[in-house]
Amino acid sequence: MNRAVAIDGPAASGKSTVAKRLADRLGLVMVNSGAMYRAVTWKIIQLGIAPQNYAAVEEALDAMDLDCGINGNRSTIAIDGQLLEEELRAPQVNDAVSHIAAIPPVRERLVRLQRAYLKDNDVVMEGRDIGTVVFKNTPFKIYIDASEEVRRARRAADGEADAVAARDQHDSNRKTSPLKIAEGAVVIDSSNLGIEDVVDTVYKALLELGWED
Repeated sequence: MNRAVAIDGPAASGKSTVAKRLADRLGLVMVNSGAMYRAVTWKIIQLGIAPQNYAAVEEALDAMDLDCGINGNRSTIAIDGQLLEEELRAPQVNDAVSHIAAIPPVRERLVRLQRAYLKDNDVVMEGRDIGTVVFKNTPFKIYIDASEEVRRARRAADGEADAVAARDQHDSNRKTSPLKIAEGAVVIDSSNLGIEDVVDTVYKALLELGWED
């Protein structure tokens, strides 16, 4: 049976970078679940639909051709034949993704696609509900956190000015799959750690949880 490492945490906690480095170290496929929600958000914006118009979003979602693939050991996402990369970091997407990600039919469809990666691969998947929903039965659960001040500085360094506090509140209080620490997850504060230190800490935690290379 293929294995899943679930890495959750708030925006700019470092979970994406850690997941990539960990996937490289362990020879796993790294799946960025957030990219899937960003892709749907990008498409909704392209269609001129207001993210708060849940009925219109659901109707558009039903018509979308979502293709989740792998390039090397990284997940990819294409919608209606268009592979999306840099488009996913657009400011408009940053502003709207929390609204789209809170819509139950969006989460239901994307969770199915996320779980499908495990059929043929060992994966490390990062997001906000990986340990609580997507792979809630995996023993390998990590929650990466950092102070709001540190995370805000990281977003600014990446040229993104969205408010992490507002994003945290929205993600933590949504009715469907809110951001929270999964039962049994190892919590790691990355505020004062370098990226390789965090990866080392995660790796050691996985070994203690029973991971075997």
